[in-house]
Amino acid sequence: MTGVWALAALWLGLALIASLLSIWLRISTALSEIVVGTIAQLIIGAAIGSALLGTDESWVKFLSGIGAIVLTFLAGAELDPVVFRLKWKEAAAVGLASFLLPFLGCAAAAHYLLDWQVMPSWLAGVAMSTTSVAVVYAVMIEFGFNTTEYGKTILAACFVTDLGTVVALGLIFAPFTMKTLIFLGVGGVVFIVLPWLTPRFFRLYGGRPSELETKFLLLCLLGMGALATWADSEAVLPAYLIGMVLAGSVGKDHALVRRLRTLTFGLLTPFYFIRAGSFVSIPALVAAPSAFICFLVVKIAAKMVGVYPVTKFFGSPNKEAMYTTLLMSTGLTFGTISSLFGLSHGIIDQGQYSALVAAVIASAVIPTVIANAFYLPRHLLPETEPEQASDGRREVTPLRSAKRKAE
Repeated sequence: MTGVWALAALWLGLALIASLLSIWLRISTALSEIVVGTIAQLIIGAAIGSALLGTDESWVKFLSGIGAIVLTFLAGAELDPVVFRLKWKEAAAVGLASFLLPFLGCAAAAHYLLDWQVMPSWLAGVAMSTTSVAVVYAVMIEFGFNTTEYGKTILAACFVTDLGTVVALGLIFAPFTMKTLIFLGVGGVVFIVLPWLTPRFFRLYGGRPSELETKFLLLCLLGMGALATWADSEAVLPAYLIGMVLAGSVGKDHALVRRLRTLTFGLLTPFYFIRAGSFVSIPALVAAPSAFICFLVVKIAAKMVGVYPVTKFFGSPNKEAMYTTLLMSTGLTFGTISSLFGLSHGIIDQGQYSALVAAVIASAVIPTVIANAFYLPRHLLPETEPEQASDGRREVTPLRSAKRKAE
């Protein structure tokens, strides 16, 4: 176990460095973790060997995967049903525009500009069409937008975009089998039963030191995640849907959400974001940057052309519209998942995979840095009062801290 503890210490040391960098540079922690992962893989790989970082260790994969699942669940739980009903037209329009134009544009660029074959080109379109729920949600938490109508509308639009990505991936590549029907059937039952069962179960047995609520939610998330992967889908999709259907109960339990955030941001997501950053090969990109640059430019341009006019149509001011557009230009979770799906199924080769993943990760960093540096809508930052902690103490929420930092 000595090697396991040493490797865990290395990863958490990198997470601590990333947190300090996010404070010093005033950027999102998720982005600093991605950058730290990229640089760490480069330095450690050159000095000692790439295997030292242990990105292929089973327990690292597990922590990374469960981090993405719980983070995606929390993003779904932030969706306010009332706001979604009021803003569904805007969320649907922004989400569809955010998916459709990059999907078609990047597929066309791969085929006609990079001379990729038809199926790899469609895979590239799917991978580059995404908006990262993980990155957007981390930014929403960082500045407190997750409690505002604006932030909840963006999260709803992210769901629409990534739903389009999942549907496209399934229709074009994944086989529709009996497993798919079983997954859809069981999922439908679970999504209907959970909103009724969860609040009653928590009222009867919750509120105890055993953290029954967290265990119950993790059981649901991992169980549906296992069923999703068995059916050739992805575990983060049911996690987002479970978060959505429980937004009216779990999402309003601020003490439970705070505890889940502590678990997620303190332990799990550093493994996810650092591991995602470690996939970027800087030497390979320097040697052959054309595909990486092409996908990154086409994706962001397509997002701009698609999303910005829609936000203006719904009355957003210029700064707010640009901020929304840049956040919708991010990609990470479903982009890397789609790329890995293509590599593991022989649709794309290692070189194509590297270009796609690098472009996906760059799209998580560059638009978000620009958005927060130049277009942050400070007038939408929430005014919150200190919340009552579960132990009775008064504490300042991250929202107020983020507001002070932005100002």
